[in-house]
Amino acid sequence: MNIADKKLILKGWSDDKKYCITDENGERFFLRISDISQYDKKQSEFMMMQRVASLEIPMCLPIEFGICKEGVYSVHSWIDGESAEDLIQLLSHREQYNYGLEAGRILRKIHSIPAPDSQEDWAVRFNRKIDTKIRNYGRCPVKYSKGQAFIDCINANRHLLSGRPQTYQHGDYHIGNMMIDRNRVLYIIDFNRNDYGDPWEEFNRIVWCAQKSSCFASGMVDGYFDNDVPVDFWKLLALYISSNTLSSVYWAIPYGEAEVNTMLNQAEEVLTWFDDMTNTVPTWYMNGMVAD
Repeated sequence: MNIADKKLILKGWSDDKKYCITDENGERFFLRISDISQYDKKQSEFMMMQRVASLEIPMCLPIEFGICKEGVYSVHSWIDGESAEDLIQLLSHREQYNYGLEAGRILRKIHSIPAPDSQEDWAVRFNRKIDTKIRNYGRCPVKYSKGQAFIDCINANRHLLSGRPQTYQHGDYHIGNMMIDRNRVLYIIDFNRNDYGDPWEEFNRIVWCAQKSSCFASGMVDGYFDNDVPVDFWKLLALYISSNTLSSVYWAIPYGEAEVNTMLNQAEEVLTWFDDMTNTVPTWYMNGMVAD
């Protein structure tokens, strides 16, 4: 591919360099460049994206993979649209909910890809992760005002990890990694944290969706489960959100006070939704009762 123009994209947390590139025919593409040490990981990521794309999921399609002077690169289709995160609140409640339904149905398709048989037992793996997070939180100089509520919720629901299935995961599935194109189609982007695990764990980022739109978050749950949400899902969701929230505060410290405050405020919001983690169904869930 001959590149006629290349513009740096600054949005996102990844260490990768990201660009909007234009070829000699005026067609735009998304270019991601990673350190050469990431070759095996990025090759696997690219191949899995090809597999996801074969399910006809609306996404940034993988086009080309290889090595360049700067490291390992991948080229993807360019999505001509806007961030769903920015656009969602300009829509009616019904439209927000319908996009959530679509996001949930897309996620269910993504989870149709099974994990390899070699995957470690989920309960063993995630309990180890939980223990590490609780230990790190205990050592963290910044604490939540009601941090014990998250730990109590985790311990009360740990037993539900036993026997959970594992599938392919997008790894960072939330409204910030979605776009709406000029034809009003919802697209999924940024598969760079892809992994395998309990498919329901993928909802741990729904916090970001609910903060932007409770209609969208509700639709995402209803779309995934076709309006028949299992009771154990809510209990595991509370566990996964508690686990994620617990680690967020010490993760944020290297990024500065503003990011720490973001996580402290988010934790307070989560505690409000779940009544200090004593109720498993969050207050933002509308159970299909969405006004136009």
